[in-house]
Amino acid sequence: MEEPKLVCVRVCQGLDVAQIYKSKLEALDIPVLLQYEALGPVFGITVDGLGEVRILVPEPYAAEAEALLADLSNGDLADWTDTEAESENSTI
Repeated sequence: MEEPKLVCVRVCQGLDVAQIYKSKLEALDIPVLLQYEALGPVFGITVDGLGEVRILVPEPYAAEAEALLADLSNGDLADWTDTEAESENSTI
């Protein structure tokens, strides 16, 4: 069985921001791999090449992931909320 090709859908500075993006994508069942230099997190470097984190997803998920990350960057969080869970929480 051939491994799916991974596509970079976003490059960000710092592992903390990348972890947020990863969590959002995984919540929508999109597999994610973060690629970064090991020394960045060890020394707390979040700028230049050592702080760069590449967000990789399998090629079949790339277009959906890019669109969702664009919505998140634009502050449009409507697509990220679970309206059913919100309505259940409001009655509690």
